[in-house]
Amino acid sequence: MPYHVLPIVLVVVLTLGCERAPVADVPDTAVTSDQASFRVVEVAGDLEHPWAMAFLPDGDLLITERPGRLRILREGVLDPTPIEGVPEVYASGQGGLLDIALDPDFATNRLVYLSYAAEGEGGAGTRVARARLGEGRLEDVEVIFEGMTAGGGRHFGSRLGFDPDGYLFVTLGERGQDERAQALGDLAGKVVRLHPDGSVPADNPFAGRESAAPEVYSWGHRNPQGLAVHPETGGVWVVEHGPRGGDEVNLVEAGVNYGWPVITHGRAYSGLPMGEGSEKEGMAQPLHYWVPSISPSGMAFYQGDAFPQWQGDLFVGALSGQLLARLELDGEQVVEEERLLDGVLGRIRDVRVGPDGYLYLLTDYADGALLRLEPA
Repeated sequence: MPYHVLPIVLVVVLTLGCERAPVADVPDTAVTSDQASFRVVEVAGDLEHPWAMAFLPDGDLLITERPGRLRILREGVLDPTPIEGVPEVYASGQGGLLDIALDPDFATNRLVYLSYAAEGEGGAGTRVARARLGEGRLEDVEVIFEGMTAGGGRHFGSRLGFDPDGYLFVTLGERGQDERAQALGDLAGKVVRLHPDGSVPADNPFAGRESAAPEVYSWGHRNPQGLAVHPETGGVWVVEHGPRGGDEVNLVEAGVNYGWPVITHGRAYSGLPMGEGSEKEGMAQPLHYWVPSISPSGMAFYQGDAFPQWQGDLFVGALSGQLLARLELDGEQVVEEERLLDGVLGRIRDVRVGPDGYLYLLTDYADGALLRLEPA
């Protein structure tokens, strides 16, 4: 494909998505991988661009749909009636209702957190709301964080996660305006750290620094659409989109600059080089990167009994790559990558490990699905 055509094609894919998956049906035979054999089971269909999921302590599952609906799966059956009380979202381009996370004390306080794109002065930005999950509705909804706004519908992020100390991490894209990722006074292109009520921890790395936003925990990010907390170390890992190549896996550390757009392992959509190269003193290197791009999205560390061979591996869904990447780790090093379901299921938006030890996937289409990987 000529380079000058590529930017137009990417805008169409990222903004509109595919109305129906241009791929084969769910395979009805076992899939054999390097370390395990599994089958793919469709749990629920008729989901409109599902974006994220969260398992409740009783085994029920909450699922967000990008147009602005929150659904619940009870005892394996998708409730046809959406949960009421979801904040109004900016459902345009990549914007809409995005991630969902449970409060660490959900079993007692029933609090859930939603990230979403919302209109504000000057365009749209990423917000985070906290609410209490009642019977069929969200109650006591309050906005606890508002990112800065921009025009257009690109690069909102946005994933949520709690570390073992109870801090809330939020990933924010640079809204397609590269230079914002390097501006410490701007929340775009950052990972922020908050208390659960949205207040800023006093020990955030830039708290108290003049001209820096106190919420910022790390900077120099492009569009982080995946976040997972390591089950043993408590480290916060993210995956983010590069331009043409250069998608990254990063371990987020306080005050660290991850380089975008000064350094990248990718190129501009025109095919020309970007920035100052792939390395620069004072800017972190990714733990792993992809060339060409796979457009990584949801991610999860595997812990469970169903697939003992995968214990500790990191699984990453891919949108344009239409695959599930299994990354084998040695500490903080990625030592092997295996590509599963390559071109079989289409765009994989989210990946989670269920309480049953199975891997659960969401496919990003107008008729998206919730799928489960079970041992064959």
